[in-house]
Amino acid sequence: MSEGSRGSSLAFGQVVIGPPGSGKTTYCHAMRDFLGRLGRSVAVVNLDPANEALPCPCALDIAELVTLPDVMASLGLGPNGGLIYCMEYLEANADWLRDRLQGLRGHYVLFDCPGQVELYTHHEALKNVFAQLAKWNFRLAAVHLVDSHYCTDAGKFISVLCTSLSTMLHVELPHVNVLSKMDLIEQYGKLAFNLDYYTEVLDLSYLVDHLASDPFFRNFRRLNEKLVEVIEDYSLVSFVPLNVQDKQSMRQVMQAVDKANGYSFGAQEHRSLEVLMSAAVGADFHFSSTLAVQEKYVQSQDKAVEEEVMDL
Repeated sequence: MSEGSRGSSLAFGQVVIGPPGSGKTTYCHAMRDFLGRLGRSVAVVNLDPANEALPCPCALDIAELVTLPDVMASLGLGPNGGLIYCMEYLEANADWLRDRLQGLRGHYVLFDCPGQVELYTHHEALKNVFAQLAKWNFRLAAVHLVDSHYCTDAGKFISVLCTSLSTMLHVELPHVNVLSKMDLIEQYGKLAFNLDYYTEVLDLSYLVDHLASDPFFRNFRRLNEKLVEVIEDYSLVSFVPLNVQDKQSMRQVMQAVDKANGYSFGAQEHRSLEVLMSAAVGADFHFSSTLAVQEKYVQSQDKAVEEEVMDL
C-alpha cells in the first residue's frame, strides 16, 4: 500500500476528536457495536497515547509505538508537551501506521484521537497524519464531540462555537459536530432557549443579549458581538445531538457521518433507495431527532417543576 496508491480499495471511517471528557472513547465503542449490528466490519484504532484505560481491546493501539508516560519520563515534558511530541513522533513514523492499517482493509475504521484542543486548532502533526490517511485511500469524516453541558452557559457556548469553527477550518476534513451526553443535559441546568437554537446555531444576537444580562459579561458585549459575527459569517457550525444509549440518536449521527464521508453512496453496503434518500435529506432527520431530544428535556423540566410544587 504505497503512499500514492490509487489502485488500492477505498476504506471508510471516522476520526473522533474533541476536548478531554467529551466522550470520544465511549462514542467509538458504542458506534462500533451499533455499526456491527448493521453488518459492518468495524475496527477501533486508538491514537491517544494517554488513553491507558480502554474499555475494550482495540484493533490497533498507538501504545505499541509510543506512550505519554514514557515520553514525559524520558524527555521531562508535561502532559501537553508530551502529547504534542507523541503526535509528531506518530507523523514521523507514518510507515508504522500504514503497515498496521494494512491488516484492517475491508473494515470501517474509527480513530479514537487525543483530547488536546490545540492539536485540532493550530498544530500540524495530527492534521498531517489525517492527510496521509487520505493518500492511503481512507475516506474519513471528522466527528467533533462537544459536551452538551456547554449549552447551559452562554459564554461557554460561544467559546465552543469558536473552537468548533477553528477546528473545522484547520483539520480540513468533512466535519460533523456532535453534542454528546444529551441524556445528561437536564442535570446541567435549564436552557435559555429551545434545544434547536443550539443545534442549528440560530440568530446568535439573542445569545449575546442573554449573556449581557450578567454584569460581569456586560463590559464584554462588543467583543462577544464580534465573535458571533465571525461564526455567523462562516455559517459552518451546527450540531447533531447524541445519546449513545439511544438507537435512534446513534442512527442520526451515523447518517450524518455517512453523508459526510460518502459511505452512503459507495458499494460497501447494498442499501435501499429509501435509506439512501434518508441520508441525502439528513437535515430533516436531524430536525426530527432534535425535536425528540427537546421533548424529553422539556418533560424532565416539567417534572422537576411539579416536584418543587409538591414540596411546597
